[in-house]
Amino acid sequence: MHASAARATVAPVTDERVPTEIDRIAEDWVDASVALHPELAVVLGRPGQEGRYGDYSPDGLAADDAAERSVLRRLAAATPADEVDRVTKADLTRELELSIESRDAGLPLRDVNTIESPVQAVRDVFDLEPTATAEDWAAIERRLRGVAPALDGYLERLRAGVREGVVPAVRQVGLAAAQAAEFAAADGFFAGLAARAGAHDAVPASLTAAIESAAIAAAAAYGGLGTALEQEIAPAATPEDAIGRELYALQSRRFLGAAIDLDETYEWGLAELARMAEEQEEVASRIVPGGSVEDAIAALDADPAQRLDGTAALQAWMQRLSDAAIESLGATHFAIEGPVRTLECRIAPTRSGVIYYTPPSDDFSRPGAMWWSVPAGVERFTTWRETSTVYHEGVPGHHLQIATAMTNRSLNTWRRTAGTSGYWEGWALYAERLMAELGHLDADPDRLGMLDGQRMRAARVVVDIGLHLGKRDPAGDVWTRGAALDLLRRHVHMDDAFLRFEVDRYCGWPGQAPSYKVGQRLWEELRAESAGRAGAAFDVRAWHRRVLLMGGMGMDTLRTAVLG
Repeated sequence: MHASAARATVAPVTDERVPTEIDRIAEDWVDASVALHPELAVVLGRPGQEGRYGDYSPDGLAADDAAERSVLRRLAAATPADEVDRVTKADLTRELELSIESRDAGLPLRDVNTIESPVQAVRDVFDLEPTATAEDWAAIERRLRGVAPALDGYLERLRAGVREGVVPAVRQVGLAAAQAAEFAAADGFFAGLAARAGAHDAVPASLTAAIESAAIAAAAAYGGLGTALEQEIAPAATPEDAIGRELYALQSRRFLGAAIDLDETYEWGLAELARMAEEQEEVASRIVPGGSVEDAIAALDADPAQRLDGTAALQAWMQRLSDAAIESLGATHFAIEGPVRTLECRIAPTRSGVIYYTPPSDDFSRPGAMWWSVPAGVERFTTWRETSTVYHEGVPGHHLQIATAMTNRSLNTWRRTAGTSGYWEGWALYAERLMAELGHLDADPDRLGMLDGQRMRAARVVVDIGLHLGKRDPAGDVWTRGAALDLLRRHVHMDDAFLRFEVDRYCGWPGQAPSYKVGQRLWEELRAESAGRAGAAFDVRAWHRRVLLMGGMGMDTLRTAVLG
């Protein structure tokens, strides 16, 4: 744990506000969501659901549908008392209607992919489970026992999809089956979790034995899931990666919370990719005079000053950089107060290579955390690539945005924790550019790394929309996975295994990857229009605080809330 991670009581940061009928509806919805999906209780830090999973079967989908329609009826009958209510009503209505529309389109019945589906979600919840006491580990033991029923329900859902002809892409099924096998391995995640219990002083021998038994059962359940995916779901799956314009437009609206012109956005993505490449080449020529981006990368990777050896050094560097950003920005450009000042930087217990953020519990008893999942065998890291990543995941990125909203106790719980990928990831990319604007990425190596990431995000817009809408690639042919991989190889300077993972991610999670760069575009447009209206009176520090304290929402709702 980061040394400054003191627990703090959350105090309101705005004037007290008397809860309204719409606040009560939103709070009731959070309570209902926790009851339907107890994993959410772990995210929020709520007691009472320890060790439980939601129902991943078709019956669970029916229960979700009934609950969402009930809330929509209550919202329709409620009159907003103030602007906070108007935003809550508009955005909760938007979210629930999109959820119902997605369910009616059959998307949950084909929900298999390589990054964000029940295959991962059933395991992911363990990352946030508290582990300090024997009681915490007893709850983990109960959850381990729940893995098999949860996965059985999920398989029942996929089998229903097969019967109805609503099936996932065969490529995603194969990738998910491989992930399930990895979790099931004798040296996989569950074995490692049991070993942690055995090494913990607070866990008695009897509980250790129970956890070891439950971990074996959970691993076996994942082994069974992998087998079922290969033998039952894959033969029925579609060979097509693309989902088509209609479903893609639905997914885009879900991830952005905004309706966009997909064809215009595709053309913008191509132009943005070319602009990012030109800007990166200019920076590279300063690092290696007359050299290419590849020359600059080779020089930086060979520079001992840019190198970290071992995960302990990586974790310590992440924490130092994060702490320095909090200290510097908190004194100048942002109000970073109380528990928002605490961010833990940690090495993840998995090996996927993903870097991600998990929010604090609603009472801040669990701090926000930045996680780095380091692939097996990787022991060397370069700081030039990842400086902007720390800002993206931490401050002024995800942590500042999400934790600031959570301190605003005048908002209902749903508003403090809501949002879309475009809202969150768009802000995080906006935050990277903001750090460059504020002079924190003036060093050419760090700026090259930021541009490398931004260039990848622009490539995502092109590839993701191009693949799923069947558009023409730069060579004039219909986009294929191979063409997508070729484009990434030209524009993204990372290991080929990572690039293959990225393309497979786009194929299996349509609409999500573009939400980063498109969300950034929407955030930048919103700030520019706000500044244009305010003229010389525009105060960017005050603007940032205002928008962050509003809480998460879809980007169309945010635009209306900010601009009227």
